[in-house]
Amino acid sequence: MHRWNTATEDSQARWDGVPHEASAPGAPRRRGVLAGAFALLTALRQTEDAGLTALASACGLPKTTAYRLLDQLSNLGAVEHRHGRYRIGPQLFQLGHGWQPCPELRPAARRPTRQLASVTGTTVGLAVLHQGQTMILDWTTALDSAPAKVSDQRVWPWYTAAGKVLVAMAGRPLPVGPLPGTWSSEAAVIREQGVAFDRQEVLEGVCCAAVPVYVRSGPPVAALCVLTGPDHRLDRLAEATRRTAATIGAALGHRR
Repeated sequence: MHRWNTATEDSQARWDGVPHEASAPGAPRRRGVLAGAFALLTALRQTEDAGLTALASACGLPKTTAYRLLDQLSNLGAVEHRHGRYRIGPQLFQLGHGWQPCPELRPAARRPTRQLASVTGTTVGLAVLHQGQTMILDWTTALDSAPAKVSDQRVWPWYTAAGKVLVAMAGRPLPVGPLPGTWSSEAAVIREQGVAFDRQEVLEGVCCAAVPVYVRSGPPVAALCVLTGPDHRLDRLAEATRRTAATIGAALGHRR
């Protein structure tokens, strides 16, 4: 088993945020190990793939410290290390997918979204807005249908159909960055119709209709969207999606 020497232990204690006996009075504390690890994970989420030098520089960490933390994160499956490059690992990816803004949202949506996917032959997504982006909590595809080519991606810009319907229905400004000049009129149409459409605006060959999911009063807790090709009638899909969203909202209302 590897043993740290006394100098390393002293250095580690200072890094953990524990004042060192020899530290000058009033000297600022250094960040703890968890803060350093989260800084590295945040940098990896933003860059997707990076080397040690770039990560250490982005986080303001010594290279030796960054290397040690990344090595520990790799051993835990939170980070992958290949050919001198790092990226988010499968364990962290799976843990992250467990997050949801409403504790009962996924269970309440599971059966209705499966039914919607089966009836329409589409890929159905359950989405929320998080940190100015559209985050897909779950993708659901009918057993006899091929999944949409986006179903392996969980984070999208806010201006997807799902994101637009959530921003328009929020009732207050949301931190999504600069809005296009046409957004005011587009949002008014979304509020009037209760649905947002994406006709290959985000991704070529993919169209989408999205509706809000409400629990009693207040802003929507999520958006339900259906993804399909350009040959489908989005208005017809929107009606079926509205009914499914109402079913999910009713179930959530009973569970709360």
